[in-house]
Amino acid sequence: MRPQITFPDFHLGGRKALVTGASRGIGRALALGLAHAGATVAITGRHADTLTDTATEIEDIGGRAVIRAMDVTDVESIREGIAACAERMQGLEILVNNAGFEHVCDSLELSADLWDTIVDTNLRGAFFCAQAAARHMTGTGGAMVNVCSLTSSVGVPTAVPYTSSKSGLLGMTRALAAEWARFGIRVNAIAPGYFRTQMTDVFFQDQHWAEGMKAKIPMGRFGHVQDLIGAVVFLCSPASGYITGQMITVDGGYLASI
Repeated sequence: MRPQITFPDFHLGGRKALVTGASRGIGRALALGLAHAGATVAITGRHADTLTDTATEIEDIGGRAVIRAMDVTDVESIREGIAACAERMQGLEILVNNAGFEHVCDSLELSADLWDTIVDTNLRGAFFCAQAAARHMTGTGGAMVNVCSLTSSVGVPTAVPYTSSKSGLLGMTRALAAEWARFGIRVNAIAPGYFRTQMTDVFFQDQHWAEGMKAKIPMGRFGHVQDLIGAVVFLCSPASGYITGQMITVDGGYLASI
């Protein structure tokens, strides 16, 4: 007898998701993408009033949004925020750890405060978000996606704390995937290439840098935030049910060519 083939399911209908740093840029796009795929989405950021536009856009495409102010550098804020969102949505099955901070600085001039701000936001905060979310998933399972970076794989001058945090985030992804598989929790990551957002706009304002960098990308363009949605929806869906501990690089072929 031939083995029966089950076809992949990319739909997220009925699932409850939470996206950190969802007020703008990549976080906003991913929240919209999850809602479009059928998930109810809790969107978080430091200030609730910055999330209203994202919530309105989700509702405009027929989705449901839950707004929650949450500071990813404050563990109590994380725990209270994720618990409140899970209660309002009556569950939590998806976490997208997107909140992040970047600031370039000569390493000889780097202050302890700047190091702490970047690493606490990008790595420490992501871990405690994952921990808090997992406590609502153990028993039902779930999917987590951490937003890593090209700097998870390569070093970038003047971005040592950011590179350290994103390298650590990839390591965390793998370690949690190995530890939490027994709970049915899958932990994966995406690594965006060069995308112009409010956080990265300072680089793109340098026309010489922008032209030189674009010339290194085999697909001949920078990324658009919507280019990340497919990978995240896939990693959160039943279609990726046997994938954990992996990172998908979304960079137009940049890393493959250097």
